[in-house]
Amino acid sequence: MPFQNIKFLLEYPYIIEIQGEIMEFRNATIDDIKGVSELQKKYHVSTVSEEDKKDGFVTTLFTEEQFKEIIEKENGLTIACDNGKVVAYAMAASWDFWSAWPMFQHMIKDLPNVQYNGTQLTVENSFQYGPVSIDKAYRGKNMVRDLFETSRREMSKRFDVMVTFINTANPRSFAAHTRKVGFEVVQEFDYNNNHYYELCYDMKKPVEGANV
Repeated sequence: MPFQNIKFLLEYPYIIEIQGEIMEFRNATIDDIKGVSELQKKYHVSTVSEEDKKDGFVTTLFTEEQFKEIIEKENGLTIACDNGKVVAYAMAASWDFWSAWPMFQHMIKDLPNVQYNGTQLTVENSFQYGPVSIDKAYRGKNMVRDLFETSRREMSKRFDVMVTFINTANPRSFAAHTRKVGFEVVQEFDYNNNHYYELCYDMKKPVEGANV
């Protein structure tokens, strides 16, 4: 359910007041890379304590150059800001962007075996969403819905289906994206000694309960 007492202050960037906090949701620019990189480092699996891993983590470290590329070529880096500070981000891009990584090469190779809502997935009609990282202080505030809805409005201009994967060792992320956003599991797979859920979403469908 959307939060109560929400004020829409600007149509785009999506600036809303939620429970007294002014939050901005938008596509990132080059000036935002430093803030995104700092948040990435804070919640990378190599720096998160074992106790906090159950609350979510990211596994891939992206360079500032790679963030620059996803911004300039894909317009695929969505951020949430509180008073100018990046407190959440989500990456989204074509399979061409992701194809440099072995994990995504594996997923691309498997696309002919994946169908969603009767649609055969291809590199042309689908894209990959994630990683997603949300500062611990802002979790539970509908952030996951608003981040994806902001991203969906941009990426739906190019693609019909979103594809993502979530490590089974990351139950918080799985619960948030399936229960709150509506991602649907299409299969499970193993890669590099890890077990993953593969999930999809219909990009024509606005996110129910999003505030933006």
